[in-house]
Amino acid sequence: MSSAPFGFLDLPPTRSTAKPRRSGMTMIADWGMTVGAVDGLMALAGAYADFAKIVTGTARLYPPDQLAAKLDLYRRHAVRPFIGGQFAEYVLANHGRKALGRFFTEATRLGFATIEISDNCLPIDDQERASLVREATDAGLAVMGEVGSKDEKTDVARLIAQAHVCFEAGAELVLIEAAELVEDGAIATSMLRRITAELDMRRVMIELPGPWISGTTLSMVEDLKKLLILELGPEVNLANVKPEELLATEALRCGLGVVGPKERTPRE
Repeated sequence: MSSAPFGFLDLPPTRSTAKPRRSGMTMIADWGMTVGAVDGLMALAGAYADFAKIVTGTARLYPPDQLAAKLDLYRRHAVRPFIGGQFAEYVLANHGRKALGRFFTEATRLGFATIEISDNCLPIDDQERASLVREATDAGLAVMGEVGSKDEKTDVARLIAQAHVCFEAGAELVLIEAAELVEDGAIATSMLRRITAELDMRRVMIELPGPWISGTTLSMVEDLKKLLILELGPEVNLANVKPEELLATEALRCGLGVVGPKERTPRE
């Protein structure tokens, strides 16, 4: 019998446990946790995380030894740290396209192997989107291509087309911007269902919204998380999970969370 607490209770066989996972992946958003906090989180729940986003341009503000120690901790627990897409947007907007090559080189030097390419705030067309993804992959980085905008709604057909542009240019995964899935304070379920019908969801991560999106409430975030797991199953890929909710999110995937069972399983 397993030595885990309550090890006589089987976890769902449909839930991926071995890394690297190809579905059921969870990405946490690291807004500046201390190295000690990351160490504690990884010891407790590192088995349930696959990616850690160093959000926006916060990597520029770290003491070098602290960033190196943090990235090492993530890697030791098979969690892939990566730079959030708004940092590349900042470089592109303020220093120009030529500076991105140096940006990618520096990311690699610091120990990042994955980077996000997005247009959350700075619009880019399909040609430039594809070019940026290719440039990052040519620099030896795996790419997450984020689609959608924080500031205005994108037509769902356009959103899906942008995802295909990212895939065709070499992106490993596509992130769906959370703001696109929230409309007038409610979850845009029709958009979500079309996305899941037309894209390979093993290569898509659905972002959870947060307080950076006006009108977002804690209950809305929980509702979306539960809806995704109930409708798409425990193998849905979730992004922007709060570090303190990593364990609770895994519990939801395993049926051990607040959703819980609705009926009894027949027993002999």
